[in-house]
Amino acid sequence: MYNELIVETDGLVKVFDGVEVIKDCCIHVKQGTIYGILGLNGAGKTTVFKILTTLLTPTSGSVKVMGLDITYGRDEVLRDIGSIIEVPIFYEHLSATENLRVHLAYMDKFNMNIEKTLEMVGLSANNIKPVSTFSLGMRQRLAIARAIIHEPKLIILDEPLNGLDPMGIQEMRKLFLKLKNNGMTILLSSHILTDIEHIADNIGIIANGKIIDEASIEQIQSQFSEKGLEGYFFQKIKEELKYD
Repeated sequence: MYNELIVETDGLVKVFDGVEVIKDCCIHVKQGTIYGILGLNGAGKTTVFKILTTLLTPTSGSVKVMGLDITYGRDEVLRDIGSIIEVPIFYEHLSATENLRVHLAYMDKFNMNIEKTLEMVGLSANNIKPVSTFSLGMRQRLAIARAIIHEPKLIILDEPLNGLDPMGIQEMRKLFLKLKNNGMTILLSSHILTDIEHIADNIGIIANGKIIDEASIEQIQSQFSEKGLEGYFFQKIKEELKYD
């Protein structure tokens, strides 16, 4: 089960206004792992995440999530995905608890423990203040709660640690590891390499719209024993973009 691919793209292409922003992109995410996708700004991370969550339609190539082609199995796939893509949007006049109730109703999920989920991300179900009063960190915690509340098989998180203070980042790292140990698969991006290095099993480097390399953290730390993930990342980017 551990070695089964829960996300697999082959020759993925996305064209906007005649420009290929995703080019022959191939990703392989094993079930029950944490996969970190890393790249410079504009490399294509968010576009790939939008395709995987069916917010965008690929121009060509194949995309399988949980073994299903997302072109034909969209509804079934989305039931088992939780996600944060770009800036999360909430019902600003509702509380955190009320926002999660609306989300669960939309997902047609019942008997989920809202109080426990909020506690897991460091929020209180007793807080009846509207989300409009929340700090950036609190909003990010709520976004993570919404992504996991329906107990999805796959969680896709675009910069999930944005806005969190150092304590919050540490708490979310522990949470992600706990979710993995409970059988969830996590695909996430972050500009902070140490965030990924602390929790990921495998890494994909994206540049110019394609995955240029995939490796396990064990392989990276063995090959780049002194500089670790940072050394690996910058070497691959320099080779691809031909930096000096």
